[in-house]
Amino acid sequence: MLIMEVIKYLFLHLIMQDPIIKPLNEIDTGSLIDLLHEIPPWVKHPDYERIDWFNKALYDMWPYLDKAICGIIRSTAKPIFAEYIGQYQIKSIEFETLTLGSLPPTVYGMRVHESNENELVFEPAIRWAGNPHITVVLKLLSFRISAQLVDVQIFAAPRIILRPLVPSFPCFANITATLIDKPHVDFGLKIQGGDVMAIPGLYQFVQEFIRRQVASLYLWPQTLEIPILDGSLSGAIKKPVGILHVKVVRALKLLKMDIIGTSDPYVKIKLSGERLPSKKTTIKMRNLNPEWNENFKLTVKDPQSQVLQFHLYDWEQIGTHDFLGMQIVPLKVLAPLEKKELTLDLVKNTNPYDPQNKKGRGQLVVELTYNPFIDDNAKYSGPLDASVAGENIGRSRKASIDFSCLSSLEAAGLLSVTVQGAEGVGGKNHTNPNPYCLVSFGSETKITKMLRKTQRPSWNEEFQFVLEEASLKDKIHIEVKSKRRFGFRRYESLGYIEISFSDVVHNGRIRGKYNLINSKNGVLHIEIQWNST
Repeated sequence: MLIMEVIKYLFLHLIMQDPIIKPLNEIDTGSLIDLLHEIPPWVKHPDYERIDWFNKALYDMWPYLDKAICGIIRSTAKPIFAEYIGQYQIKSIEFETLTLGSLPPTVYGMRVHESNENELVFEPAIRWAGNPHITVVLKLLSFRISAQLVDVQIFAAPRIILRPLVPSFPCFANITATLIDKPHVDFGLKIQGGDVMAIPGLYQFVQEFIRRQVASLYLWPQTLEIPILDGSLSGAIKKPVGILHVKVVRALKLLKMDIIGTSDPYVKIKLSGERLPSKKTTIKMRNLNPEWNENFKLTVKDPQSQVLQFHLYDWEQIGTHDFLGMQIVPLKVLAPLEKKELTLDLVKNTNPYDPQNKKGRGQLVVELTYNPFIDDNAKYSGPLDASVAGENIGRSRKASIDFSCLSSLEAAGLLSVTVQGAEGVGGKNHTNPNPYCLVSFGSETKITKMLRKTQRPSWNEEFQFVLEEASLKDKIHIEVKSKRRFGFRRYESLGYIEISFSDVVHNGRIRGKYNLINSKNGVLHIEIQWNST
């Protein structure tokens, strides 16, 4: 009994002593240096914020997150394990135990970056000193080999980008993750109960190998892209990637729809997935074999899935126009930069089993050329070196233009103008205005919707100008106006801006806030992008 009392005394008074708390100015230099790497980033960096509430929520949710994450790991690893079964006399590979333990990761701070882009960027500082219980069992011939992962430690500061922001829940289309610095990864590995990491030299080799592998996959500028919104919203999210040149040449042996035994045909042209109105040819009066030779330019967002639609009608002065026939062309059959002439047999609809499609409706002859934008040809498609090389190619082609001596562009392209919104717009007579925007370039003018009674309108409308040749001296004119239904001075200008087309071509993309000319406090938010073919 005396021995037990002595042990109890030592345990309570010597081992279980209260921690010694000292101010930082009383700690010696050596101890302070040892503590520096343990100080959370919100202490060292003023732009990091504490998010204790998030860690509390993560702690409460961890048992459920553990099961969900382990389920994903099992389903992902199952086909990978299946590839090795039957090889090298391996009979089976499976998880004997799989749990991430009871200790969740801790976010030591969060930094949010301000950006003029249509995105949200933040960097959490994550530390996970976990107690997972992960055991993989491999059956090789008559042997059973087990490998256990223990004592995992991961310190990382990933950059997470939610983009683009869209008006559909969850309000962003993709998650992009990348690592700014190499992460710290440490763990123990036991095979058949023995600590493999105790072998001299193996620990350092494995640590460096893992760092290199993670860096090659996810260290900036490499990224991990996770799509969130499905394809049903792709039309609202995808940006143009090229221009489709369509030439409607002629039609042959069309149906006779008029009483006098002829037709007045015209063609409507449209790309699937577009909300823009169809392009139309001119009307050829009293002609069953019309010649048009008319050219059109359409913007392409997804050449692998979009379809070009042709619909022919017989024009009628009174009543609805009679349907002559239709045909479609998938864009994926077109090789970039190659002209393709097609003779299309007209049908009633796209149902191959409809017997009415066997009736001859004539033919349509067209010429199609798909020109992708230069920037899309130089996108990353392999290792980092190839990405940098492709980027330099794209830059060199753009840099090869001498803006000082050129007055016009030789290549075709697409000018995209996005009017996002405005602030502080108001006029002398329209103090509570109904604002709308006029976007003018060359001979084309486009208009936004009108918003009622607001000095902070939000339009978020994109307009496209397909250009074959444009002068670099031209200006992009954007004017904010207000309109009343009744009364004197129904219209009033609330201010305008002018942007040089050469500046847009030189930079490729401009985004920002511009003070409105002839406005006291008005500011306009716009984004302008130029893509050449």
